[in-house]
Amino acid sequence: MEEGTNSQPSFGPSYEVFLSFRGADTRYGFTDCLYHGMVGAGILVFRDDESLHVGKKIGGELLQAIENSKIYIPIFSTNYAASKWCLRELAYMFKCVSKSNGSKEILPIFLNVEPVDVKLKTDLYRKALAKHKKRFCTEVESWKRALMEVNEIKGWNLKKNEGNRSIGSTKPLSSHSSSP
Repeated sequence: MEEGTNSQPSFGPSYEVFLSFRGADTRYGFTDCLYHGMVGAGILVFRDDESLHVGKKIGGELLQAIENSKIYIPIFSTNYAASKWCLRELAYMFKCVSKSNGSKEILPIFLNVEPVDVKLKTDLYRKALAKHKKRFCTEVESWKRALMEVNEIKGWNLKKNEGNRSIGSTKPLSSHSSSP
């Protein structure tokens, strides 16, 4: 099977949703609530600490889970871009979506960050990418492209001081256009 081209995977489990998040920022808070809410609703969700198997190579298993998922939810947080794995996941999500003929989609969540941070208009994610450039020079350009592509997708902008609204009751952003 060619990578990301078919909604029927040739091996590995299939997931309805793949969660991409920086564990230190959101694992035991927002991501945990979102994960358990979806699982409670009967949705098959990939979350690394629940779905990765001991003894398997993490990279290959993560990429296979992305390929075998239908919906991708990157949860952009303050330190998301500090993780090479979060950025690799995001770039691979866009690769799979582009080859899916519309059968896969990305639903971004901006958790205590602004869309302008993610699309590299502030120093928050730019500084993280600059640090990565030293060790992962060849990958950084694809990571930048993926972060910029998020600009074209509607998502949810959630702030920690906005009270206890559930994601289902949160208004999606109308767009993240490239206006100045």
